[in-house]
Amino acid sequence: MRIATWNVNSIRSRVDRVEAWLQRSDVDVLAIQETKAKEEQFPFDRFRDLGYEVAHHGINQWNGVAILSRVGLEDVAIGFDGDPGFGDPVAPEARSIGATCGGVRVWSLYVPNGRTLDDPHMAYKLEWLARLRDRAVEWAADGTPVALCGDWNVAPQDEDVWSMEYFADKTHVSPPERAAFHAFLDAGFTDVVRPHAPGPGTYTYWDYQQLAFPKRRGMRIDFVLGSASFAERVSGAAIDREERKGKGASDHAPVIVGLDGDDGAAVDKPVEGSPAR
Repeated sequence: MRIATWNVNSIRSRVDRVEAWLQRSDVDVLAIQETKAKEEQFPFDRFRDLGYEVAHHGINQWNGVAILSRVGLEDVAIGFDGDPGFGDPVAPEARSIGATCGGVRVWSLYVPNGRTLDDPHMAYKLEWLARLRDRAVEWAADGTPVALCGDWNVAPQDEDVWSMEYFADKTHVSPPERAAFHAFLDAGFTDVVRPHAPGPGTYTYWDYQQLAFPKRRGMRIDFVLGSASFAERVSGAAIDREERKGKGASDHAPVIVGLDGDDGAAVDKPVEGSPAR
């Protein structure tokens, strides 16, 4: 089984690219973030025509998460217990959706950005991650394979950004954010992609501005964190940097993980000729 995660930065703008990528990459499950679509705006039929069941959670033109699966889509959960929410009045945002796909509990997660180090959104981000960590431990407690897939908006290691000097006073690399990320690792989850796509210089996101992509000025902020029973099944993983190229690309690249029993070695290059860096 092949599982992927991808922040598409508007599904309506990129549905053609996502559809073509699914056909090329042959993934069984795709966790999508930042759909930027209400339920009635999501292109359900386009993906159903490709053989995928679809679950989507979108409230407005911001955020939005989805899971596409051709190996089953059961026990769909919109959000997680304890989601702190944001705004005035405080309300949960469309940042998490879970489903059981082929025996794996898959979560598509769009972690809050934080905006600036002293912004209320940063406090929200840290609380959101803390609450998610508590729930994730519960989900994995009985040995269920759990995959936490998504845009984490955290670069947990110095090598995960193109310049630590540039990011010194910015979000994504601050000690509290990194501590919140590492709390998942301390709780028994594993970054299952890094061993197969090591850094430095290996990124998943490049800003649209200032020629960041051709200059290789990126960040590694998209991850699949697996519970112990999930991680032991991982046979390969890769970042499809090629999908960041060309007209109409998202500013994020897809991240793919292969599980044993389904030619996981083929995931070393998710699309023919697509290097990880």
